Amino acid sequence: MNLFSEIRSLVTGAVAAMTDAGELPAGLDTAAITVEPPRDAAHGDMATNAAMVLAKPAGMPPRAIADLLAARLAADPRIAGVEAAGPGFLNIRLQPGVWQALVPAVLGQGADYGRSAIGAGSKVNVEFVSANPTGPMHVGHVRGAVVGDALARLLAFAGWDVTREYYINDGGAQVDVLARSAYERYREAHGLEPEIREGLYPGDYLIPVGEALKETYGAAFLDKPESEWLITFRNFASHRMMQMIREDLASLGVTMDVYSSEKALYGTGKIEEAIETLRGMGLIYEGVLEPPKGKTLEDWEPRQQTLFRSTAHGDDVDRPVQKSDGGWTYFAPDIAYHYDKVQRGFDQLIDIFGADHGGYVKRMKAAVAALSGGRVPLDIKLIQLVKLWKNGEPFKMSKRAGTFVTLRDVVEQVGADVTRFVMLTRKNDAALDFDFDKVLEQSKDNPVFYVQYANARINSVLRKAAEAEVAVDDATLAIADVALLDHPAELELIRKIAEWPRLVEIAAKGNEPHRVAFYLYELASDLHSLWNRGNDEPSLRFVQADIGTTQAKIALARAVGVVISAGLGILGVTPVEEMR
Repeated sequence: MNLFSEIRSLVTGAVAAMTDAGELPAGLDTAAITVEPPRDAAHGDMATNAAMVLAKPAGMPPRAIADLLAARLAADPRIAGVEAAGPGFLNIRLQPGVWQALVPAVLGQGADYGRSAIGAGSKVNVEFVSANPTGPMHVGHVRGAVVGDALARLLAFAGWDVTREYYINDGGAQVDVLARSAYERYREAHGLEPEIREGLYPGDYLIPVGEALKETYGAAFLDKPESEWLITFRNFASHRMMQMIREDLASLGVTMDVYSSEKALYGTGKIEEAIETLRGMGLIYEGVLEPPKGKTLEDWEPRQQTLFRSTAHGDDVDRPVQKSDGGWTYFAPDIAYHYDKVQRGFDQLIDIFGADHGGYVKRMKAAVAALSGGRVPLDIKLIQLVKLWKNGEPFKMSKRAGTFVTLRDVVEQVGADVTRFVMLTRKNDAALDFDFDKVLEQSKDNPVFYVQYANARINSVLRKAAEAEVAVDDATLAIADVALLDHPAELELIRKIAEWPRLVEIAAKGNEPHRVAFYLYELASDLHSLWNRGNDEPSLRFVQADIGTTQAKIALARAVGVVISAGLGILGVTPVEEMR
């Protein structure tokens, strides 16, 4: 049940009736008509821009359309009042019974309340994390993992067919560095002093890898030239690192549907196929690039390269795909990988990248636009940095990792649920401060506590009512006399519940899971406000002397709980039933 969609249908139906009556010209496009909460709640329950949207194509003043539309809307029994405001906005008030009827509807739908079909089964690929398999996941990966997983959950809730994918960056020189680092730990396992030279990975996490290499190969590779062990150690170590990464993700409640390997693109003809496809479109050519901005001719060595004409699809400059020595640039396998996703039949691609990939966005979008013929949109979300704090000081380093705070460090200190919620309390492109003390603080300033406390309060009410032998199962609450919920504070809370389906669709369309966290905080705030008002106004308390009144009020609380549980489920957070 989506009240905003229902009233929008009422508005568009009235527009159609006005057209039939000759009050509006035929053929008007109503797609841009919206019905949403007004900016000022004092103006009404909902507002529509219909008159503003239709004025120009209809060739009429918006106020004239608004007055005609208001008269038609007012005839509907659900409408308590309609008022034209300003140049032509319409403010709408609904009958209390419309709001009250939402409570049993929510209880009837349960966990499906707010679920949408706007995705229409469209296939979307969400690629996220995609860290180099060279060590444990760090705190920067945590945020990307949470955003990606929450987005995947949100899209599935809104009707998309979602595939979560991890792209293993195992084709570059960094995996050779991993192999050399593992070799030193292999030597260490044999009682030799490891030579952790500059440029190698120093973390203790490679000690078990060295021991495993010893157990598997014995002393076979000791004092052997690199050419004899590099590939073996590279494969062995990267496999172990991916096992560690999978375990790290699992500790955060993240599982992937697909793991794709960059290395698997080399020597298979897939890179060549993608580049030749672009060449067939006239988008690959031999040329020399202009010096990058800020570079002088003295600092720039012009050379002939194989270039992708990415400017034909919105990029600022064309991009090299093959170096003058014949080797592929780092961009070429990424083109091939995205071409593979297009060929797998996805209708939409979403990449979750670190903030350092900002310069990569336009070129990747250009490649996907070209390879899909513009059919498959690519949305790239950049994840800004996370700054860690503890005891009022910046929190840095992890001895186990060598140079950074790991995902496990964070989860072990505050838990997966707290970590996930806090990572979504800012939009992905805004920097985030993660204070280990504040995220565990029991106060209104801690969003995760505030939302969980609201859910715990709801469960507390249910327990108290049950102890008083009041039936509070959902089936009983669904037939409670909700007309008793007539206090403005109670109706205000119902209005917030009514926003949930609309919020889900807005967040899903914009690929913005943080909106769910923001909404849950607002919903929790409204629940706490009503609860606290009950301290001064006994008639607002959820448990009353009259059983019927108690059941109506608990039905409202339970409806809030349904929405909180659904929202936390999208965030990947487990609702708590009581605070400890």
